Amino acid sequence: MKFIPILFLLLVIQSCTGQTESTKSVSQPIPEKSIKPNPVQGLYDHYQANTSPSISSGTVSNGTLKNGRIFPFKGPNFIYFDTTSYLNKHAFTHEKVNRTVLATYKKFETLLPAFEFGLMECSNEHGGKIWPHRTHQNGLSVDFMSPLLKNGVSCTDFNTIGLPHYLMDFDENGIYTEDPTYSIDFNLMARHILILNEEAKKQGLKIEKVILKIALKDNLFATEYGKKLKASGIYFATKLSDLIDSLHDDHYHVDFTLK
Repeated sequence: MKFIPILFLLLVIQSCTGQTESTKSVSQPIPEKSIKPNPVQGLYDHYQANTSPSISSGTVSNGTLKNGRIFPFKGPNFIYFDTTSYLNKHAFTHEKVNRTVLATYKKFETLLPAFEFGLMECSNEHGGKIWPHRTHQNGLSVDFMSPLLKNGVSCTDFNTIGLPHYLMDFDENGIYTEDPTYSIDFNLMARHILILNEEAKKQGLKIEKVILKIALKDNLFATEYGKKLKASGIYFATKLSDLIDSLHDDHYHVDFTLK
């Protein structure tokens, strides 16, 4: 497993603070007024009144976001990966990126109705630094969970493990090092990126860059949809630091740009 001391410490803290006391049995119904609203849904609902145009300023590594849109925590075929991250307002993007991602998931409701995609961190409400990412600052970056197979069959077993998902470790062939029955579904990953690109164009966007662990690109481009992806000309990062490279095996990072 990737060893990142500070992140590991935070994950331990989150695990401890996120635990709730065991519920006690009660003989009387809980009064309706004492039932607390769902904070995740409440956060999403709070921002739906903002219809002002989104403004992304600066760059993905030094920028801001104004009037961004927050993703729903869950949809018919996708889920945001971590409740704490969501409540910390890390699921914001430029409105055009938001529409692009949701339209892509909408297409997959028909193309692959039984599969649930995992959406990972995006940007802060107002952009700016979002630890531990070096980018994600202006609402034009999205992390997507690598779709997985278990014994060759689509699975979603790790969609809700939260922040530890970033620490999952896959070898150079996309095999999960902790359990080799799990592997990356490179064909679905390629298909997802291709449809993201189609929907981005409809919004006046384009995919500027995809970051994926360098050693995994050959496996990606060797698949049916991977060959189409390679022919599409979508740019994949070709040189990464060892740290950044090692972190982009469990997910792929997509930077969009406004045309």
